[in-house]
Amino acid sequence: MTATSLDNLLEMEGIDKTFPGVRALQNARLDVRAGEVHALMGENGAGKSTLIKVLSGAHRPDRGEIRICGTPVTIHGPRDAERAGIAVIYQEFNLVPGLTARENIFLGREERLGPFVRHRREWDMAEVLFARMNVAMDPEALCSDLTVAQQQVVEIAKAIALEARIVVMDEPTAALTSNEVEKLFAIIAGLKARGVGILYVSHRMDEIFRIADRVTVMRDGQYVGTQPIGQLTRERLIEMMVGRKLENEFPKRTTMPGEPRLVVQGLSRGKAVRDVSFEVRRGEVLGLTGLVGAGRTETARLIFGADRADRGRVTLDGKELHISNPCDAIHAGICLLTEDRKGQGLILGASVRENFGLPNLRKFLRFGFLSESQERARFGRYVQELRIKIPHADTPAQNLSGGNQQKVVLAKWLEANAEVVIFDEPTRGIDVGTKYDIYVLINALAAQGKAIIMISSELPEVLGMSDRILVMHEGRITGEITDVGNATQEQVLALAMA
Repeated sequence: MTATSLDNLLEMEGIDKTFPGVRALQNARLDVRAGEVHALMGENGAGKSTLIKVLSGAHRPDRGEIRICGTPVTIHGPRDAERAGIAVIYQEFNLVPGLTARENIFLGREERLGPFVRHRREWDMAEVLFARMNVAMDPEALCSDLTVAQQQVVEIAKAIALEARIVVMDEPTAALTSNEVEKLFAIIAGLKARGVGILYVSHRMDEIFRIADRVTVMRDGQYVGTQPIGQLTRERLIEMMVGRKLENEFPKRTTMPGEPRLVVQGLSRGKAVRDVSFEVRRGEVLGLTGLVGAGRTETARLIFGADRADRGRVTLDGKELHISNPCDAIHAGICLLTEDRKGQGLILGASVRENFGLPNLRKFLRFGFLSESQERARFGRYVQELRIKIPHADTPAQNLSGGNQQKVVLAKWLEANAEVVIFDEPTRGIDVGTKYDIYVLINALAAQGKAIIMISSELPEVLGMSDRILVMHEGRITGEITDVGNATQEQVLALAMA
């Protein structure tokens, strides 16, 4: 055993895992030290999730060794991982909504006196756990009533209660506001100070350079390398992840937006959207940003007919639209790539081909019957053009990575030939290589004269991709930035908190 390995809480060496038709991991490796945040990065499909599931006992490796504090361990299931001091906090929490925070923390290992659960003892212990994280929370609050950030606190409290030495956090900030992210980082700092090793999975570069101590990169199921964060630049990390240089993280284009295409006037719905008016020009990428709850998504849903407006007027190419539902919007030439692609953008149990065909059925009907061969052929074109990674067209949508799911959603709307394309958080949870592909596609759509609305919470993305930026706060547009090239994140945030 080397001197360095003595410092390691966790070592994974030579991990292989194969599924039918897919080699998910090949000689993968990872180590995590006490009191560090170790970032695990890679494109969608790189093998990060599979490696985590091997560590958590959800998958058994075909080959390889796992060591905890230098001692080999065998992890056949989640209980084995728990006994080894490993806790995994997934992006989709493992909580029972109908139980309280206290009951979730101690579920399956209740404090008992004979046959009776010692509720008061559990309450006291939960209070201590929350205090250690410097969080005020009622242990008796139902988890169904908690915010996403509060539910995350409960998950972390579960890990601390288990006395976990290694805590895995999978995309922990994906649904948090900026203030909630700061609170999470404070909790992580406290865990580090107590010698806990944090394995942190995220696609957000800014977070990685802020909180990580070391970074391990995977690509195509294999280990690429591990570097201290201080020895990496953003450009070098991107190159390690995608296997090639990206000259610009946000591809440049020369744009000369034309006449207004989509014009929105006085759009309102309760307090969520208040008298919103704007226009999007031909060939323009209009960035729409603001803090969570500002009304961005609600505005998009009104334009798309997913919600009914109290009042307002929408015109496309000078023609007033009367949109009562999404079908009306699709027929008018408007499409929406939703923020929640799994819940609203795809039917996960259906094949990717079927998802592609749904809004385009009229194109593939022959004498009242679906021409599956034509649908398959059209979809195959987009698989090539968008580089969608799928074994075959009948693969269930739920089996795809987040980036490839997003590309399937894009394919169906491209086939619908929409003139107005609304992207709501188009790159959330997507790796940097796939992000670049989507940015290139957005630019290509704009070059075709489409009107593009891009809603995003990532300010570098908004500044890097938009021709013009609108900022919302509490349902209203509070500012417009036309000189995007010289704008700063601070300027956008000031408008967002107006």
